[in-house]
Order: sequence, then C-alpha cells, then structure tokens
Amino acid sequence: QVQLVESGGGLVQSGGSLTLSCAASGSISRIYNMGWYRQAPGKQRELVAIITNDARTNSADSVKGRFTISADNAKNTVFLQMNSLKPEDTAVYYCKSSLQRAGYVSVLDYWGQGTQVTVSS
Repeated sequence: QVQLVESGGGLVQSGGSLTLSCAASGSISRIYNMGWYRQAPGKQRELVAIITNDARTNSADSVKGRFTISADNAKNTVFLQMNSLKPEDTAVYYCKSSLQRAGYVSVLDYWGQGTQVTVSS
C-alpha cells in the first residue's frame, strides 16, 4: 500500500503565505516525480507545480514567481511554498506522485486526499 498525506492548508488573507507538505509512505521502490494540483469549485483540476526526482521543476504560469516547489527525497516529501496568495488561489490542493511500488514494474499515479486552501480578500 502507498499513502500520500497532505498537510498545511488553511485560511489566509490575500497577500499571505502558506506552506503545504505531502509525505509518501508505504512499499515504495522509486518515486519519479511529485506534484501539486488544485481544483476550485466548478473548475477542472489543474497542475500547480511538479518536481522530478532529479530536481527539475515546472509550474503553472499563474503561480510563477509566487509558489515554489521543493522536495526532500530522503523523506519522500514534497513542499509547496505559496507566497502572495490571491483569492483566485482558493481551491482544494492535491498531492500526486508517479511512483513504482516495491516488487512491481509499472509506474502508477497516486493521489492524496486533498487539503483546502482559502484566501480571503
């Protein structure tokens, strides 16, 4: 079994900051990437930022310069530092990892349960 557990969401005023964390645990052989997605009410889930196991990153244009993704590979943990938050950043934020389970060949995507981020104006 593999679990992704997010933490760090909450309510913050516009212009404020939050840091999200996501830890992957279980019988993991190799993690290829970890990333953050978000879904606002009535909208499709969208990529926020992603980091590979060799530290290459990519992020949505809407968060460039404000959000930073980083990882602690030894702890199978990914972080999302969110600065200068705006009301339009309000969404449920989901952690996703593409990984290989111990004893398996396939690389599959696993999702966390989501954490709410609400930015008040």
